Amino acid sequence: MAQSNNDEQLKEIIVLGAGVVGLTTALRIQAQGDYRVTIVAENFPIDPKSSRYTSHWAGAHHVSHAYDDLRQRKLDQDTFDVLWKLSEPGGAAEGCFLRHPHTEYRGDDLANAEWLHYMPGFRYIESNELRGPAKTGFSFSTVSMNTPVYLNWLLSEFLAKNGTIVRGSLQHISQLLERGTSPYTGVQSHRDVDALVICAGIGARALGGVEDKDVFPIRGETVLLRAPWVKFGRTMTEADGTYTYSMPRSNGDVLCGGTRVPNDWYPVPRPETTEDILVRALKLTPELAPPQTRVDREPTVEDLRPIIIEPGCGLRPGRKGGIRLEVEWLDAPTRGKVPVVYNYGHSGYGFLSSWGSANMAAELLESAFKTGAPADATPASGDCASENPGN
Repeated sequence: MAQSNNDEQLKEIIVLGAGVVGLTTALRIQAQGDYRVTIVAENFPIDPKSSRYTSHWAGAHHVSHAYDDLRQRKLDQDTFDVLWKLSEPGGAAEGCFLRHPHTEYRGDDLANAEWLHYMPGFRYIESNELRGPAKTGFSFSTVSMNTPVYLNWLLSEFLAKNGTIVRGSLQHISQLLERGTSPYTGVQSHRDVDALVICAGIGARALGGVEDKDVFPIRGETVLLRAPWVKFGRTMTEADGTYTYSMPRSNGDVLCGGTRVPNDWYPVPRPETTEDILVRALKLTPELAPPQTRVDREPTVEDLRPIIIEPGCGLRPGRKGGIRLEVEWLDAPTRGKVPVVYNYGHSGYGFLSSWGSANMAAELLESAFKTGAPADATPASGDCASENPGN
């Protein structure tokens, strides 16, 4: 079928990866209006949960841990602005989110949370409000995401705006640079690729043409409970770095966690870790136990077992040096050099910084098209410096 003149004028962009970063980046680039965007991925939100697709297993609430990293602060705050707007009552994406009060308890020496002052209703809590080993604390309003629902909403928005998805297992990015998606669709005719955007998450470590050995897994475990009576979130950071949280969702589930173990590739939950999470989560939030069990006694872990939906395990895409946000110009056999934008390595900050990093990736792409390939084709960097593994 012949393509319209207007369609012919659109630049062909391929986004590699369909996790929260890839989906958000594809939507953001699509919104520019000058591009035809295709997402190529091995796994999509519509697929059954597996360890090969980390985004399904995320919490996720918006609680920034940017500290003094100014770039990360901007990515997080820009993302929160979008999520808060999307979660407005009556909005198209309202069902993906739960707006709720959240309290952060700190057992370390952190006394100031200046990077969180933009959160609605932020305040430092009084000493008589502290729990357990906490020395300080603060509260504010935030949003939690029902991640499988939100991911599918992102995908449906992308498709509704004439986006295209292609399922493919890529060994090397040159497979896309030469003839676009034709090796995966079987279509003989093809459109030349004008740019690639790499949102490959932990896959960036082994993907040919990227092979970023600074990427490493940060293994995390969670337990999903059915507790619709819990409408607030809590986190506890202990002096030794142990991080415990409970995140309510709009459908009545509560995600509890967690763990952060670098360079651990084990892909399924460990029973002993599940038990540890239940113990810690109940200590932090005894309200997780069904109300009838708390009438005349202290709740126990046994009270939680009937409401367990499933334990979960995901491999966060950590990266030494933080998020890679930069442009590199690579040779395409029929086109000369084309820009390749990198946007991966978000550790536990994928949902938390998704829209902020998507904005930056889109800006890098726009700038690349305006300026063209530099003589030496050195990367134009937007790297983030943080190595904090996140949630």
